[in-house]
Amino acid sequence: MAKSSFWLDTVDDVKLHVQKWIKPRSNDPKAIVQISHGMVEHIDRYDDFAHYLVSQNIFVYGNDHRGHGQTGKAHGFMGFLSEEDGFEKVTNDVHLVTKHIQDEYPDTPIFLLGHSFGSFVARHYIQLHSEDIEGVIISGTGGHPGIANVAGKRLAKQQMKKDLLGAPSPTLNKIVFNSYNKRVSNPTSPYDWLSHDEKQVLAFVEDPLCGFIPSASFFYDLFHGLDLIHQDKLIKKIRKNLPMLFITGEEDPVGKYGKDIWKVMKQYQKHDIDDITAKFYPHGRHELLNELNKTEIYKDVLKWLEFYIS
Repeated sequence: MAKSSFWLDTVDDVKLHVQKWIKPRSNDPKAIVQISHGMVEHIDRYDDFAHYLVSQNIFVYGNDHRGHGQTGKAHGFMGFLSEEDGFEKVTNDVHLVTKHIQDEYPDTPIFLLGHSFGSFVARHYIQLHSEDIEGVIISGTGGHPGIANVAGKRLAKQQMKKDLLGAPSPTLNKIVFNSYNKRVSNPTSPYDWLSHDEKQVLAFVEDPLCGFIPSASFFYDLFHGLDLIHQDKLIKKIRKNLPMLFITGEEDPVGKYGKDIWKVMKQYQKHDIDDITAKFYPHGRHELLNELNKTEIYKDVLKWLEFYIS
């Protein structure tokens, strides 16, 4: 397996750090999985999953979002997307990577996998570009927070007027994440809700590119994105026969312990998008691809992919 990275230039002059995992001396993958990673993490955390897929002749691509990973480091802003339209720009960045993949592998089906914040990005992506991918995998997603989202946007807007551009917002960070550990017995870190695998949690805690506090601007973009992805008029634009796989842990607070996923799927089905598969993992927390039973989850994802590849 060969792993490498490169940079892509966006229309607003942001340099995107992109990683790819391929088989050396092979130019005939049966599919490509493009990953849209989560909040306050980075694409290299998907290395083990990418190795598994490449072993099955499925190549993997993924970029570090704006304000994250090497992309964020290069621009000196972690936890900040853009002065305006940050959520839309992150979505456009993901599509830019898709177009690059299509240039390299014009006849190979592409599947988009979005996790957590990256799942919100993926859900907006398919509202705009569902014709460009074969299917989408939604991991660790959530529903619309309702009135809390309105309040969150208002508070974020107020803080944006007071804070320096890109300054961390501990207040909003606490509001969003403070309750996530409440169902974890005897947590040893603020991040135990991510996984039952203590090694994975420790790796997250010790990773200098993980767990930083985002800006008020980022949280505004997040709340705005949650509004966008639940708009019926945008969901109507998704092609009706798009295959969708939802994977969720029943101990994941982001999806309200599985409850939100049913609501999200029903909204798609209301618009006749009905090629939907869902896998619920009873003892899964937020990061299923880093769970103790991750091999089982890898195999489930592969099985779904191969059904649509063949």
